[in-house]
Amino acid sequence: MRYISTRGQAPELSFAEAMMTGLARDGGLYVPAHVPQMSAQEISALAGLPYEEVTFRVMWPFLGDTFTEVQFRGLIAAAYKGFGHDARAPLVQLGPNHFLLELFHGPTLAFKDFAMQLLGQMMQADLAKSGQRITIVGATSGDTGSAAMEAFRGLSNVDLFILYPHGRVSEVQRRQMTTPSEANVHAIAMDGDFDDCQARVKDMFNDMDFRDGVRLAGVNSINWARVLAQVVYYFSSAVALGAPGRRVSFTVPTGNFGDIFAGYIARAMGLPIDQLVVATNHNDILDRALRTGEHRTNGVKPSISPSMDIQVSSNFERVLFDAYGRDGMAVAQLMGEMKSGGFTISQSALQMLREQFASGRCSEDETSATIRAAFAYTGEVLCPHSAVGVKVAEAHLGVVPMITLATAHPAKFPDAVEAAMGVRPALPDRMADLFDRDERLTRLPNDLAVLQAHIRERIAN
Repeated sequence: MRYISTRGQAPELSFAEAMMTGLARDGGLYVPAHVPQMSAQEISALAGLPYEEVTFRVMWPFLGDTFTEVQFRGLIAAAYKGFGHDARAPLVQLGPNHFLLELFHGPTLAFKDFAMQLLGQMMQADLAKSGQRITIVGATSGDTGSAAMEAFRGLSNVDLFILYPHGRVSEVQRRQMTTPSEANVHAIAMDGDFDDCQARVKDMFNDMDFRDGVRLAGVNSINWARVLAQVVYYFSSAVALGAPGRRVSFTVPTGNFGDIFAGYIARAMGLPIDQLVVATNHNDILDRALRTGEHRTNGVKPSISPSMDIQVSSNFERVLFDAYGRDGMAVAQLMGEMKSGGFTISQSALQMLREQFASGRCSEDETSATIRAAFAYTGEVLCPHSAVGVKVAEAHLGVVPMITLATAHPAKFPDAVEAAMGVRPALPDRMADLFDRDERLTRLPNDLAVLQAHIRERIAN
């Protein structure tokens, strides 16, 4: 299995190389040269299996010779042993033909745990072979950072630095990043918004002297291994509702396009997905792009669903690569135009995107109303991001079962949930002391040189 860059100018890599590299050296993102197929019989055989076994069967064809079967099964078992639900990703019915996929039973209460816990295990195992040490730098709008901290804290071969937008994450999200005491993990509160944090991380990857000097690696959804790990729960949930014997639809609240791109890959592998619905909050660049063909930023507006407060969706580049016939030069040109504010999607590419995705937008008032209504009619407590998904999904319900991804536990956003329904969601018992733990963070300006100097100094010490 080989991996190629969306911009066509970087060398092909193995799975292990793509995992450890993150962003390609030409600025692109790695994707598989071809997508392995699963037959209807192989998909049917997933029914009733433990989540760990589904993970092995879905991911194994993508890994090449990176691990032996025994090694990979061991890594999967280690990754998911700390989840708070034996089903790992259970389904709950909200209404006729509408189901909620609870992805918040991991150690940091967000869907990012599914990929990050496994990524940490795989990276550590690969590094142990060579004895090398790497520096991981990531940007977060809230959940990626805490999931990365939990997955990499205390690992002997990794230094981890997470940039998050100062004052723009929930208090629970912030404390999950700033309370780990292990010396190898570092939280950086950066002035600006998530797009600024993401841009500085990409700048570091594109500074080859810095990149090579600190052995830089990435854990954002630019890392193909993260997207691949998220493909699994599309299969597990769809099979639970009768796939491949019947089609299933998904609605995905998304800001960076990584989680729904995982669904796109699941469909390409052979999972019979009917609709893939992109759900956005009022930072709706993805919905606007699919409706109008104009992919242009208009500034990030803070919301009660802060993990979706994004205007530059990194993983959209991956689907554009397919929409433009895997023409790396065309994608590179579009990404160059993005630096000036955006671009117009060609008619043929837009047609392909509309065939693959539907979309919708949810306002702040609609988000709160959906939290309130879900609790009143079903007893389900939704986080604001999950509520965005549920609201958008309601406009796409039909005879095909709809699965909406519940991406975070409501207790990660207690103020928004309490304001909507009058009840403050409690953290699970294992995290009850979160607000009593000491915080450790550094606030830095939106300045590449300052950030790089800080990282070099911490590595040296």
